[in-house]
Amino acid sequence: MKEINTEAIQGMIPKREKDSHKATYGRVLVIGGNEEMGGAIILTASATVYSGAGLVTVATAKVNHTALHARLPEAMVIDMYNNDRLLKQLATATVIVIGPGLGLSPESLTILKSVLEHVTKEQRLIIDGSAITLMAIHNLKTPVAKTTYTPHLGEWQKLAHLKPTEQNETLNIQARKELKAFVVLKKSRTEIYFLDEAWKNSHGNPAMATGGMGDTLAGMIAGFSAQLKNYRFAVISSVFLHSKIGDDLAKKQYVVLPSQIIERIPNEMKEFSTKFIF
Repeated sequence: MKEINTEAIQGMIPKREKDSHKATYGRVLVIGGNEEMGGAIILTASATVYSGAGLVTVATAKVNHTALHARLPEAMVIDMYNNDRLLKQLATATVIVIGPGLGLSPESLTILKSVLEHVTKEQRLIIDGSAITLMAIHNLKTPVAKTTYTPHLGEWQKLAHLKPTEQNETLNIQARKELKAFVVLKKSRTEIYFLDEAWKNSHGNPAMATGGMGDTLAGMIAGFSAQLKNYRFAVISSVFLHSKIGDDLAKKQYVVLPSQIIERIPNEMKEFSTKFIF
């Protein structure tokens, strides 16, 4: 495996062009957050916005709308159970994230199936959280979009049919081929499986073992993907910065919160966009 480290991501995060506007940096649709798990989608949406996506719309249960507006006024919000509105927004998105806090209800499955049916091959799709479990339970196929799954080890077991003791590089590569998608396997040293190569992160620490950390990473991948033309660069650099920020915070903290990582994303992106000149 190739190692994801400071040297590896040199040049991956570009400087912003002087003549640019919000549409230059992509349109992201974030879908999830049922009546019990609104926090998950708020973290994902916040990470997407703080990562620099130009326009972010959140499709979530109505009960979460007020909290989202209060926490993240930069994002727009719609009812995820309104299929017509959802599909209208889906059609304009360059990047879609589905799954954080989505839940496993029949209504959640209907939303997922609708998204899978209507995404296009030009769009980038990130399947996370509950959506991964639904994909596995109902044996749903990866859609035509440029798709990335972001499972933790338990979700990967369901999706790839590999027990934790069987999850080695060779079998993970084979499972990725069968899925026909990129895979970001979240673990103490997160691994990324692309079409023809695998990467392993050099950062990460136990202080990051807290709820919402994966939701935050999904949002960062979305935000980076909305801006960077090179999809691999977007995935690699977001995985790296997510854990690097976590490592920096863990130097003085026993526990690192996802919201703390989110607040530091813009500073880290700025540093790495100007640090290396070619």
